[in-house]
Amino acid sequence: MTSDRLPAVVSPYGAFPGLGLHIHDLTIRGLHSDAVIAADEAEAVLRLLGDGRTYRVSRLGRMYALSALGRPDEALLIGQELVDDDGPWTGPRTTDAKILADTARMLIQVGRMDEGLHHVARAMAMLDVVPRKSLRYFSAMASLGDAARAAELFELAETALLQAMDAFENPDDVYRSGAELQYAEFLLEWALRLEHVQRHEEARVILDKGVTILSYWADKGPDLPLGEALLAVGYAKQGRHDDAQSLVDKHLLAMRAAGQHHESRLLHLAHGLVLRGAGELRGARREFLAAAELCVLSTETLTFQYELAVTAALDTPGEATSTVLAALHAHIKMLWQLRLDRRTMLQQAYRRIELEEARTSADQAATSDALTGLGNRRMFDRRMATVTGSGALLLIDVDRFKDINDAFSHGVGDRVLGEIAAVLRAHCRHDEVAIRFGGDEFALFLSATELEARQVAERIRQVILARDWSTIAPGLRVTLSMGLASCRTGEAGHELYDRADANLYAAKRGGRNRLAAAA
Repeated sequence: MTSDRLPAVVSPYGAFPGLGLHIHDLTIRGLHSDAVIAADEAEAVLRLLGDGRTYRVSRLGRMYALSALGRPDEALLIGQELVDDDGPWTGPRTTDAKILADTARMLIQVGRMDEGLHHVARAMAMLDVVPRKSLRYFSAMASLGDAARAAELFELAETALLQAMDAFENPDDVYRSGAELQYAEFLLEWALRLEHVQRHEEARVILDKGVTILSYWADKGPDLPLGEALLAVGYAKQGRHDDAQSLVDKHLLAMRAAGQHHESRLLHLAHGLVLRGAGELRGARREFLAAAELCVLSTETLTFQYELAVTAALDTPGEATSTVLAALHAHIKMLWQLRLDRRTMLQQAYRRIELEEARTSADQAATSDALTGLGNRRMFDRRMATVTGSGALLLIDVDRFKDINDAFSHGVGDRVLGEIAAVLRAHCRHDEVAIRFGGDEFALFLSATELEARQVAERIRQVILARDWSTIAPGLRVTLSMGLASCRTGEAGHELYDRADANLYAAKRGGRNRLAAAA
């Protein structure tokens, strides 16, 4: 029985994308504990289904949730696992860049600045050459913005976040609200840091911009607890204490009970600012301390230390508190100046990556066949020199290729070689290599058992045999002869080649258009 239905389209997020994207939606809405539970369930199912790509999406969502819950060590382990993974489920490049940027942010947060900036540079280099109008690009640029923010490279962060929001003309509200919420949080953080270094006018302009964005989404109605926690801080800094207190009363106890430390820190900060504005300095100090106690990373405490110092100077005016506050200002300004060093470090890392990519491109050009894009004889020799005791070598000849050139022209012959190369490439897994090492001679290095290699070879032969070659030239027929040999432990590369070559000639002597796998 046949069916005229179209094949199902497989999402770039995997065969079962809903399982993975649901976790990301929960993290966008600030429901981080729920996201971890959803990841537990999704990953168990995805392992059974064998959907490695959606499994990676789920792992990424888990990483975000763990980071937001103040569990950076667990989150970083997942990030490094995803960065180091070179299996068949990696890619596309935008997703790999996103994972690099997310891992960079966590490395920077735990004080591993050099490694983090190197990851940022790698992500930037990858994102320079990908399409810019897609959900994946939006997501990757948002992650790059977060990493730059963690390093206090605020100018780079703003550029990245604005490019993220420009990736769609009419994105879904969930993603637009997530992107604008991230941008508004960045603006508030930037404003607070400018206030710390006493650039108050710049701080006010940036703060007002962030509050405008947050107010828009608060009025629009999505359930965004993080947005309202940020808005409470913005209102408190603007002196709108009643509005700030209303949001604190609405969310603080619920956020603490849910273990949402990030939102709780922000709400304690807002409450402290409201209390200090009302002259309740001891209450303000209590709130700032409560916020600081919820910090997991030392880099998160600076804002609360600053507000505690300002409160102490108001509560106990005098030379001692003024000296402490002045010393804190000097320390913060020194940290601010370190941003310039980081910018230089990032530029140097980016330049190193550019040079590495240039060398890689030159090496690829030197080991690639110009006509087909497959590996060339130089790559073949390299692979033969590193043969191990596993896998198989498949040698392929196009039957009577000289006759094709003579009868139909060399242009037709070149098209035939290109078509065969495309079929070989399609049958290669991520760690397998297809090579054209002679005029009509091809080789395939397969990571497979002998039985599996036989099956791959037969599929290739049948595809070439069944293809309608008359679309290239009327009367054209193309077949392949193949010789297969499996690697043996301790065997040298030339010995493997000799056995595969002997099998290839056996196939030719046997009448061509066949596979021979035994001498």
